[in-house]
Amino acid sequence: MVSKKIEQGWLEAEKQMKLENPIGALEVLRKADADAGESKTWRLAGEAKVMLARLSNNDKRLFKEAVGHYESALKSNPNDKKARRSLNSLRSEMDGLGIRAGGMSMFIDDGAPTFLGIVSIVVAIGLVLVGLKVIPEHLSGETNDIAHMTISFQSSSGASRESVNVTIELNRDAAPLHVDNFVKLAERGLYDGTIFHRVIDDFMIQGGDFENSDGTGGYATEFYGYCNGQSSVVDCSSETDYTVPDEADNGLLHDSCVISMAKTSAENTGGSQFFLIPEDSEPDWLDGVHTVFGTITSGCGFVTQMSEVATGQNDLPMNAIVLESVIIS
Repeated sequence: MVSKKIEQGWLEAEKQMKLENPIGALEVLRKADADAGESKTWRLAGEAKVMLARLSNNDKRLFKEAVGHYESALKSNPNDKKARRSLNSLRSEMDGLGIRAGGMSMFIDDGAPTFLGIVSIVVAIGLVLVGLKVIPEHLSGETNDIAHMTISFQSSSGASRESVNVTIELNRDAAPLHVDNFVKLAERGLYDGTIFHRVIDDFMIQGGDFENSDGTGGYATEFYGYCNGQSSVVDCSSETDYTVPDEADNGLLHDSCVISMAKTSAENTGGSQFFLIPEDSEPDWLDGVHTVFGTITSGCGFVTQMSEVATGQNDLPMNAIVLESVIIS
């Protein structure tokens, strides 16, 4: 039997979608049914993702995520006729837009494999057999985005600059919008050559201002439903107003060696700026306020060294710490 909390969540999510606020609907569903165990939760999430995709200039990724949500609804309850109708309608819409939907419906229809499904099964078995012999180490690989940063700096004890590598595993499940924003900024090269403009020992190093290099600039890569921190159902008047809504209550804490989103004191004002936390810092007062969206898996010792460099006015390093490049894999 469905709990009253989940039922109320469904009603509130439907209300948010009538107000053309899909992000708000997704947040409600995430809180109401944290385990995502109900078919209707997945179906409503699919409807919200479709709306968000349309508001985001027919974003292919969001459409495909909606397909996945509808398929999860059908997996949970194969008799969910609304989910099946919605999925079929969405696939038709995506076909018209030239977007390949993918997903399980290409391979299974009403519980039976399609011709493509049978062929795919045969091919998959062959690939698995080859993989078991050739590349078994990849069978348990993670699917999270990995950010490879190359940073140049001069440590407090060093006489010359050095170039180091810092690797960050981005957590798309916990903070999907923040990771999407960071990845797209990186892929567009907007972080390349920027500086860490604010460094505080025993706390963090902050960078990502690709506009002004002083902490006053930088914005989100696209419209995520917010303009300067305010929810909006229409695109912002200028891309410089793009901000990312908070995803701070995602279970990730400000432990040492994580990446978190910088913002103003107002809610939902994340843009392009971020900060890295060194080994000797755990600023727990930021928990639930700023959004942690990844973990430094290699090179955190270098981040600690950077946090200890000499600084001048406004915590600006005396010798520039330069983010030479960010490569996503």
